[in-house]
Amino acid sequence: MNKLEILKTLAPGFLPLVVFIAADSIWGTKIGLIVAVAVGILEFLYSYIKEKIIDKFILLDVGLIVVLGIVSILLENDIFFKLKPALIELIFCVILGLSVYSPMNIMLMMSKRYMKNIELGDAQVKQLNRSLKAMFFIFLGHTVMIVYSAFLMSKGAWAFISGGLFYILFGLYFGYELVRARLQKNKWNLQYKDDEWFDIVDKEGKVTGKAPRTICHSGPGLLHPVVHLHVVDEKNRIFLQKRPLSKKVQPGKWDTAVGGHVASGESIEAGLIREAAEELGLVDFKPHLVGRYVWETEIESELVYMFVCRYGKEIHVNKDEVEDGKFWRIKKLKEAVGKDILTPNFEIELDILVKLLSGEMKGVRN
Repeated sequence: MNKLEILKTLAPGFLPLVVFIAADSIWGTKIGLIVAVAVGILEFLYSYIKEKIIDKFILLDVGLIVVLGIVSILLENDIFFKLKPALIELIFCVILGLSVYSPMNIMLMMSKRYMKNIELGDAQVKQLNRSLKAMFFIFLGHTVMIVYSAFLMSKGAWAFISGGLFYILFGLYFGYELVRARLQKNKWNLQYKDDEWFDIVDKEGKVTGKAPRTICHSGPGLLHPVVHLHVVDEKNRIFLQKRPLSKKVQPGKWDTAVGGHVASGESIEAGLIREAAEELGLVDFKPHLVGRYVWETEIESELVYMFVCRYGKEIHVNKDEVEDGKFWRIKKLKEAVGKDILTPNFEIELDILVKLLSGEMKGVRN
């Protein structure tokens, strides 16, 4: 998810305040106050009815509008009229400043609220904070210019600074970010043109972007999909592969029968079939999805899709992909747990497999 998409998801929390600013400039403070509060109430009711929650951000926004509206009505005069845009922007400055320079990141809390199931990784949080810092300085600088023009410049100059200049500044900023993102994308395409690319996903598996393998494996944060297939024979033995010593992750340990990354644009099922054919030469098998979970290491963040199948045919290990492979009895696997023989990932999945094979795996047969 890029910074423009992140910022767009935050808009609902500030919608009533944005409506107030627009309506106030068109119809005046009283009508603007009525319209904005009405929008806030409708948004609050929609959120409560649909999601059964009380949205505190909307209540805070409406409260700010009411305070601004009452002060405007009670103190209506030329200088307050000129300073009103600065007061509104000062509120944004406080929110952005607290988010960037204090432990209370209001904007991050709002992002988690409005993006629902989308989880921001470390890289995306860093990117969001970078954008918020830029917006903080834009709002702060523009607020100072409004105050200066209100006291020391002509009304025409004040009108341009408080209105048109604001949109010019943000237009230039977002234009810069678009160009920067395009240049970064082109740089990645050239730098990693021979690299394998993976889709970046949220915890539900929804694609939010893509990145090269090298970047995905440079640390946790960029969640990408992988497939695991557990192969079980008629004796309830579980087939494991031995990872080559050349592997960067868990070299020389025994692991899931089939495991691999899903290429960008490839479906989970297609990735599973491809990996099974490449590593073990499996054909004509019926995989059953057990579930998915997030697995993080110091190297990467994976959304693991765990599959199981019954397979009674001969298995041919691809020595280019796998060092060795054999069937294990569950008793031997349990004895190997915690002895640095099995991968930590497989040890987690072993518990699930044991439960399935003890009676919950009905119908998983070829």
